[in-house]
Amino acid sequence: MAISFTVTARDPGTDARTGTVACEHGTLSTPAFMPVGTAATVKGVWPGQLREMGYDCVLSNTYHLYLRPGHERIRNLGGLHRFMGWDRVLLTDSGGYQVFSLSSLRKVEDGAVTFRSHIDGSLHALSPEKAVAVQEALGSDIRMVLDECVEYPAGRREVEEAVRRTTGWARRSREASRREEGGLFGIVQGGMFRDLRVRSVEEVCALDFPGYAIGGVSVGEGKELQREMVALTAPRLPAEKPRYLMGVGTPADILFAVSRGVDLFDCVLPTRNARNGMLFTSAGPLSVKQARYAEDPLPADGNCDCPTCRSFSRAYLRHLYLQKEILSSMLLTVHNLHFYARWMERIRQAIMVGNFGEFVKESLGSGVE
Repeated sequence: MAISFTVTARDPGTDARTGTVACEHGTLSTPAFMPVGTAATVKGVWPGQLREMGYDCVLSNTYHLYLRPGHERIRNLGGLHRFMGWDRVLLTDSGGYQVFSLSSLRKVEDGAVTFRSHIDGSLHALSPEKAVAVQEALGSDIRMVLDECVEYPAGRREVEEAVRRTTGWARRSREASRREEGGLFGIVQGGMFRDLRVRSVEEVCALDFPGYAIGGVSVGEGKELQREMVALTAPRLPAEKPRYLMGVGTPADILFAVSRGVDLFDCVLPTRNARNGMLFTSAGPLSVKQARYAEDPLPADGNCDCPTCRSFSRAYLRHLYLQKEILSSMLLTVHNLHFYARWMERIRQAIMVGNFGEFVKESLGSGVE
């Protein structure tokens, strides 16, 4: 089935909204956070745990899966859903961000990006057509066009060239799409230049994709600029289609973007921070590395009902982390992903009852960052 999006509720005081994204492998309630499963796995948890937490969508990385184990191998094994044991919605990025982060190993031209693998140095070319073909072989529900992302600070000429190339690649990606199931999302660029952002919105939206993403933020620009670009871009995207903010995901960032009408989020923060000893809690961030937790019998978050908080103390979590035990990453990841799942549920509920603005004030006042 082709992707469809329905708005189910709107907050009267902001642009926040709830909705449903229907795909071949299920329905996703929005606003939604998507855990990042870079190499066909969300680090520290298994698919059944994600389902129990309430997640309906996971993001996987085209670049990494293309290089290893290879998209054709995954297709021959029944597709990415079967390969990773995930029976719900899958979103794959185009691989463009990973390629562009390899600044010393790639060359960008209109035809394609040539790059050397970070694994073995082998030479590869990624074109808009190739990015679509790889994702269709993986069988993901939501796929992303190849775009050119530039890091901050980038000069106007460089950003303008990236916008031109992103539009051209979006058009070629649209033409190359062969898989009727799911949907291909366009991506808006424009750096930190307001007029280039608006231009990118107009050009990419003219191609009539079933969904749109805001790209090129959280690339070193700082919170103020990031939020300025989100506030500028999100309301200009089609209201009848899902809006996806790529790679941004602190709880406070999500609150801000939801208030501007964003529906989908992904970020490595909950899993990466867990592996580094940092927990998201209802009272703000908590680092189990701190000595003051050495004899603390309390759970990480007294307001959390996750398995980690139900069974283990801060003292024990600190002990596991200092010992570099595998269980440390597992327990902290379970908590952080559980926190994000419940966070999104509370956001959706606040929108549905019409008091999202109050929810934002109370959350920020309680220490959420």
